[in-house]
Amino acid sequence: MGRLSGKVALITGAARGQGRSHAMRLAEEGADVVAVDICAPLATAMHSAATPEDLAQTAKLVEDRDRRVLARIADVRDLAAMNAVVAEAVAEFGHIDVVCANAGIASFAPSWKIPEQSWQEMIDINLTGVWKTTTAVIPSMIEAGRGGSIIITSSTAGMAPFANTTHYAAAKHGVVGLMRGLAVELAQHGIRVNTVHPTTVDTPMIDDRSVLKLFLPDSENPTKEEASESMKVINAVPVPWVEAVDISNAVLFLASDEARYITGTQLPVDAGALMPFKIPNL
Repeated sequence: MGRLSGKVALITGAARGQGRSHAMRLAEEGADVVAVDICAPLATAMHSAATPEDLAQTAKLVEDRDRRVLARIADVRDLAAMNAVVAEAVAEFGHIDVVCANAGIASFAPSWKIPEQSWQEMIDINLTGVWKTTTAVIPSMIEAGRGGSIIITSSTAGMAPFANTTHYAAAKHGVVGLMRGLAVELAQHGIRVNTVHPTTVDTPMIDDRSVLKLFLPDSENPTKEEASESMKVINAVPVPWVEAVDISNAVLFLASDEARYITGTQLPVDAGALMPFKIPNL
């Protein structure tokens, strides 16, 4: 018996990166998966987009773990689309027990240089998209009467300031407020709500020229390997990033009955990035 046997998990941003990792890890522990992703380019994101083929690969990886999967292309900014996915999932599986509100984008600029469109798309996806995801799922969770767990992906930038990420940090701080409000509202229904706060994670989002140039601004075509030494300064543990599975393990814990009385909390998986006065690793 897995730690999530008999449960169904809905995961947004599931086509690749942390979302795919969450789908695989939760499936390994017995969960059936509803995998959702927009699978299309976004106007202001400074990283490449997932594709329908990526989402199909996530579905295959879940099936390879002997679990059922419903993979659907949907935009978390579209409440009607999310409502439709939830209705189909409930018809297929009977209930949804776990929500991983993971979909998000990144872009970088000083606050006063952020184009209005970039600000709006960031808030629409990284904050309002989380609200629309939870709004679509919560009524069915309450009706099912099984309790459940909602895990929202925030960031270390949702707990501490970082330069050139004001819009991103505003959204990631915002989901903490959303989480806390939902935790209070849903406790009576046995539904727990928490946030996870990753440091840099080895996903396609960071393996992108625009991101790597933040750490190697003088390089025309920086590679991830070249940037890795500079990226170590973020963390106290001398690593440039953590692996997606490290976040997935935290998500799994919060989704499982091992965390049955944990709600309204922020869980950093940050390699010590949030600790003040870090001594450089020699």
